[in-house]
Amino acid sequence: VQLQASGGGLVQAGGSLRLSCAASGPTFSNYHMAWFRQAPGKEREFVAAISRSVNWSGETTYYADSVKGRSTISRDNAKNTVYLQMNSLKPEDTAVYYCAADSAPTVSQNYYGMDYWGKGTQVTVSS
Repeated sequence: VQLQASGGGLVQAGGSLRLSCAASGPTFSNYHMAWFRQAPGKEREFVAAISRSVNWSGETTYYADSVKGRSTISRDNAKNTVYLQMNSLKPEDTAVYYCAADSAPTVSQNYYGMDYWGKGTQVTVSS
């Protein structure tokens, strides 16, 4: 699976961005998908995740406390794409954002458990 993240940019505090992550390969729906971010000098941290799609049932979503209520993760299996809608952005959201795919049985929030990574997209929030 190859992942390509996009949608980052420079935005003022309080603004919004929608990140996209396009995946190659026919088995996208079999992967849990996640977003992580890494600010300069800091460890990569979990942002949000969405479970794989199974038997037409709805997916489950997970969020870091730092973005809960301000962000929404979603996926479009027909387009092999996962999205991260971020609202009410804060300067502390500034980071490189990475998408990841995970084939584990359950959703993980640990970056070392991911199977595939996309190149990051820079998000900069000015105050």
